[in-house]
Amino acid sequence: MSHEFYDILGVAREASADEIKKAYRKKAMELHPDRHGGDKAKEAEFKKLNEAYSTLSDPTKKSNY
Repeated sequence: MSHEFYDILGVAREASADEIKKAYRKKAMELHPDRHGGDKAKEAEFKKLNEAYSTLSDPTKKSNY
């Protein structure tokens, strides 16, 4: 993987599903494109955040990761 999903979300590898969800929501509020008026860098970070969350929130994808 080109990204370290745990680092993107700011959680430890041992984080529970609730901790992952809470970290995702907090970061999503900070990076959401609607809050930054078309800032392409923030939009790219938001996409990485979504990819990290979709992988770590799914038990099957998380085990493969």
